[in-house]
Amino acid sequence: MRHWGLSRALEQRREEELYRERMLVDSPQGPEVVVDGDALLAFCSNDYLGLANHSRVVAAFQQGLDRYGAGAGASHLVSGHQRPHHELELALAEFTGRERALLFSSGYQANLGIITALLGPKDRIFQDRLNHASLLDGGRLSGARFRRYAHNSPAALEKLLQRAGGERQLVASDAVFSMDGDIARLPELAQLCTEYNACLLVDDAHGFGVLGKTGAGSLQHYGLDKDEVPLLMGTLSKALGVMGAFVAGSETLIETLIQSARSYIYTTAIPPALAIAALESLRVLHDEPHIRENLKANIALFRGSAYSLGLNLAASQTAIQPLILGDAEKSQAWSAALRRQGLLVPAIRPPTVPSGSARLRIALSASHSSAQIQRLLVALATVRDELG
Repeated sequence: MRHWGLSRALEQRREEELYRERMLVDSPQGPEVVVDGDALLAFCSNDYLGLANHSRVVAAFQQGLDRYGAGAGASHLVSGHQRPHHELELALAEFTGRERALLFSSGYQANLGIITALLGPKDRIFQDRLNHASLLDGGRLSGARFRRYAHNSPAALEKLLQRAGGERQLVASDAVFSMDGDIARLPELAQLCTEYNACLLVDDAHGFGVLGKTGAGSLQHYGLDKDEVPLLMGTLSKALGVMGAFVAGSETLIETLIQSARSYIYTTAIPPALAIAALESLRVLHDEPHIRENLKANIALFRGSAYSLGLNLAASQTAIQPLILGDAEKSQAWSAALRRQGLLVPAIRPPTVPSGSARLRIALSASHSSAQIQRLLVALATVRDELG
């Protein structure tokens, strides 16, 4: 591989402040973590409700390990589909108001599995320009005619639908956009799909467990039903604090995916102990609604105080609060300055976000105290005054 130019390509990424490096975490998820030997206050986890280290969830996981061992041992269609998987699928279907649910090992695999199982070269897929990479990759791999519309713009989507034609038409969108934190205009997307005979796929990775009256997600937040949104994907690794993902929909849809979704058929099932832990997370979500209320209060506190300080946050009402800084070097400098003050807020740079929109992706949790949020705000104001 000496002649492939890999070393030069890596060096160029370093020069452009785009080089990615892993941090070594030596503590459970939570507001306070140990990273590379340093005790830091973290604002970067997707553990929005603090369930990854919740005592009930951890205890359920331990009990599952004692009963079922560490791994599933095989794919669902061989011998890996165990009773905890089945019970979790039933619970997720009931919680989301769908006929069936199907577990996947990750949200990435779920989106690839849905799109590639349902679409082919004679079909069309339309996606928001800022969709998650898993939706975009699924669209490309499906072989369908692939068009992207301007971010969160139903009007732009309608123009594409007016000119389209295919055996099947699928519109796919994040519900909560992972790097911007804004919520998709799902009622308008659903209406357009009805008008133009398209099917709507919603990726609710960052809304499930958080939004809606009971935490059932973005569809509950908007009051949308299974007919308006036939394809729902959610993850267990964000608000529920565990691992894996699911697709919820009709009996026919789920059976089709079992037969045809390659990322389901050819992947080992998640450990049954994790399914037991996810079931307990759903119970905690039901039993402790104050957790979601804590998160709402933290979001309001942060946004109100940031506005008073003149910090230019993106227009997000969710736990994802981006501070757009522009170029990669500046975002790296801000992140480094915050770390010197004992805070962990990583910089997000291209290609994860569009060129010119490098940012700090501040992620809030129900577990953060008001004092910790005030500490972050003071640090951000200090860095702004120092670096501009």
